[in-house]
Amino acid sequence: MAKNIVVVTVLIGVLTLTLYGYGGQTKSVESYPDIRLFFMAISEDGEQAESALDEIRKVWKNGYAAILWELARFLEPVSIGSVDSPSSRSWRRLISFLEEQTGQRFQDNMNLVQKWIWNQPYDPHPDYGLFKGAWYGEIDPEMRKFFPGDVMATIRLDEVEWGGVQVNGIPPLDHPKLLLATEANYLNDDHVVFGVSVHGEARAYPKRILAWHEMARDRIGGVELTIVYCTLCGTVIPYDSRVGHRRFTFGTSGFLYRSNKLMFDEETKSLWNTTEGIPVVGSLVNTGVRLRYRSVVTTTWKEWRLRHPQTTVLSLDTGYERDYREGAAYSDYFSTDDLMFQVALTDGRLKNKDEVIVTRFQEEGNEETPLAIAVDFLENHRLYELVHFGRRLVVVTSTAGASRIYSSGAVRFNRQVGDDRMVDTAGLAWDVEEEFLVMEGNRSRRLPRVPAHRAFWFGWYAQYPQTRLIIH
Repeated sequence: MAKNIVVVTVLIGVLTLTLYGYGGQTKSVESYPDIRLFFMAISEDGEQAESALDEIRKVWKNGYAAILWELARFLEPVSIGSVDSPSSRSWRRLISFLEEQTGQRFQDNMNLVQKWIWNQPYDPHPDYGLFKGAWYGEIDPEMRKFFPGDVMATIRLDEVEWGGVQVNGIPPLDHPKLLLATEANYLNDDHVVFGVSVHGEARAYPKRILAWHEMARDRIGGVELTIVYCTLCGTVIPYDSRVGHRRFTFGTSGFLYRSNKLMFDEETKSLWNTTEGIPVVGSLVNTGVRLRYRSVVTTTWKEWRLRHPQTTVLSLDTGYERDYREGAAYSDYFSTDDLMFQVALTDGRLKNKDEVIVTRFQEEGNEETPLAIAVDFLENHRLYELVHFGRRLVVVTSTAGASRIYSSGAVRFNRQVGDDRMVDTAGLAWDVEEEFLVMEGNRSRRLPRVPAHRAFWFGWYAQYPQTRLIIH
């Protein structure tokens, strides 16, 4: 949505009326203002805009500030020369109104407005979802489907932020073409891959490819998977695409929640939290649907290939034209500690983009605290045992920095033998495999892998501020 387009906003009020059957007069009622007044508040007609704001003022609540922020976001002046444009005058009118109603001084800083909103109790306008559908539907009509007028949500809608792309504007890979390890001549030994193994079938997803698509719908070991990569938060998570007898086809919504991408399913147009694998906006909310997530390891192509000589790997022939060179995607973002989108909560024990190995347990009714372990710590403690809420875990980190977490039960380990073997305190050797630790000479003795993945610290903490962090 271009920042200098204001006149269409009056038409959006009509769109709202026709799309949702929204009737009545554009006036405040006793409990809340007509949602169309917010669109009229950014009219180029200053008298009409002031009249709309007067109506909003009559029944103002701080929870309405989020609507004005979402409108003002697209009107903010981009240069000194544009301060007297129609859109800039509308932006100034909204900021002045917000300061008057809230008693705050935002210093023309939209980030300060957003932070103030998130610090308020969540008390949204009853038609907030309808507003979001009408407003962002001007960017992409498909976005209207995420926000019907009666949309249900388990998260704050004022934290659902547009990420700057249309629906599937970052195109998912759909059962992409594959190569054998011996055919992948485009990969160097030190290139980063995300390794997934299901029922003995191994596959590598090079970061240089997946970062441009942020999602791959694939089939490994007979299981339909959706591999989700949120580049902003540094997370790659493989999910089963089926829940019971239902199979979901996922895509990229274009929206973020706490800087983490929200995916959607084509079947119901519900938005899903990609960190938890649950629907958070839409008709699937509170239905108990949850995706099973599987293990993934971030490692080098050399290490993965040596461990899994029969692995397959994505081909560069994706059907899209992208700069698939190593490090090309998001190079500016990855090179600093700055965030592209702010979050409500941060924590200074680590830098924003310091990497952590994270896990959470999915047993029904389990309320355990999520776990995060600093990658730097694990590189210096390649065999690390801990107890997390009564569950004994062992974290095994290879010389290349690939970490895997296993549930160790009563077994204790005292040393590694290379990257592929460990020895327990009874002197028995165990092979480090993708899905289990397996006792040598007795493959019936197995310790299961705990699904875990890497994440940037800021992204994980924003989702799970109650997480347990291990850094020393």
